[in-house]
Amino acid sequence: MNTNKIYHFTGIKGSGMSALALILHGKGERVQGSDKPDYFFTQKGLEDAHIPLYDFNEATLTENHIVIAGNAYSDEHVELVAAKKAGAEIIRYHNFLGELIKNYTSIAVTGSHGKTTTTGLLSHVLKKLKPTSYLIGDGTGFGHENANYFVLEACEYRRHFHAYSPDYAIMTNVDFDHPDYYHHIEDVYNAFETFATQVQKTVVACGEDKYLKRLSQVKDVFYYGFSDDNHMVAKHIQRDTQGATFDAYVNGTLYGTFYVPVYGQHNVLNTLAVISICYLEGFSAEEVADAIRTFSGVKRRFSEKTVGDITVIDDYAHHPSEIFATLDAIHQKYPEKEVVVVFQPHTFTRTVALLEEFAEVLSVADTVYLCEIFASAREKEGNITIQDLADKITKEVNILDSKNLSKLLNYHDAVIAFMGAGDDVYTISQQYVNLLGELQLNKQ
Repeated sequence: MNTNKIYHFTGIKGSGMSALALILHGKGERVQGSDKPDYFFTQKGLEDAHIPLYDFNEATLTENHIVIAGNAYSDEHVELVAAKKAGAEIIRYHNFLGELIKNYTSIAVTGSHGKTTTTGLLSHVLKKLKPTSYLIGDGTGFGHENANYFVLEACEYRRHFHAYSPDYAIMTNVDFDHPDYYHHIEDVYNAFETFATQVQKTVVACGEDKYLKRLSQVKDVFYYGFSDDNHMVAKHIQRDTQGATFDAYVNGTLYGTFYVPVYGQHNVLNTLAVISICYLEGFSAEEVADAIRTFSGVKRRFSEKTVGDITVIDDYAHHPSEIFATLDAIHQKYPEKEVVVVFQPHTFTRTVALLEEFAEVLSVADTVYLCEIFASAREKEGNITIQDLADKITKEVNILDSKNLSKLLNYHDAVIAFMGAGDDVYTISQQYVNLLGELQLNKQ
């Protein structure tokens, strides 16, 4: 680190970028950044930390700046061109992070699904046991000046996680996603396998995933799961409306009993991954269990608000496997309630590639509302419409007009789950909560 320099983040509102900015700020570095003027949920943490925020190309960059470039922006971006001309050092986000973690005992959490919650839980547990810095994909970042550990979420998109050589890696699963980059599932697996070979100590992998079982050829893999052929096994699982309790066994010997206040079978596995890291680092089951029981979740992952008799859930789920996991969690916590899903597909390429899977899993809900497909910065249009998805869903389905939420106000004693990675569905969920609040006030 260079305290004589100013770290400028181009694209600072991105979830990973905002988290890294908060880490450097917490370590006492001078930090600023730029982005589009649109409000994004990561912005609050930056504003609370009093980190200066600019519109793109508004800040004057000089050779005294180190510019950390968000991966969403090419080298031809107007601000990066100006920064290079001014003599500023420019480094890509993932490359900067790859160098930063070399100073710590680092744990990278990756996988097609579940990495944000798992990173959040691991960060929560380790910071109660030892000084820990962490970067979570929900935009949360914290830098401890005397950190022993560094926990980071490692994204597989465009093989960016190949910039990291961590001490440990948690791998939650391998699934076909990012079809605008990966050609097929074997292409995805090959990216994970290469990353696994870069891990310095141990890969902690889910033994319930058929692709991750193939990593057994890697030099040191520690498997966790439900079946007895794993190193760390969850047994005697009890799931109820308060969370889950289970016993964890290591190579057939009881390690400890754990309670986690989150929902869904996938979160039992995520918790088991965290327990595995703590076991490998020599922590006692008792201190790990005490830390796990106080976990309150991460942003936009099963975030709940109750207004009157309506429970509103905001969740980042944007892949069929993630939607299934979220619905499983909802049915665990609210087994008697009607479940209504408001879903915005994220990118045309993903919607086309996984159309049948989206339709099948959304049909598990009682009623479905669909928002227009969110196009990412890397695509402008696609050969598919939201009606194509609606036509394949077997349950009651409606195309939602974001300017008229009246239909959603007709439900009582129900769970309304907003799902998707786009900004629109998050904004609509906030508007809906506000409308429910106004209705409650009018009733009083």
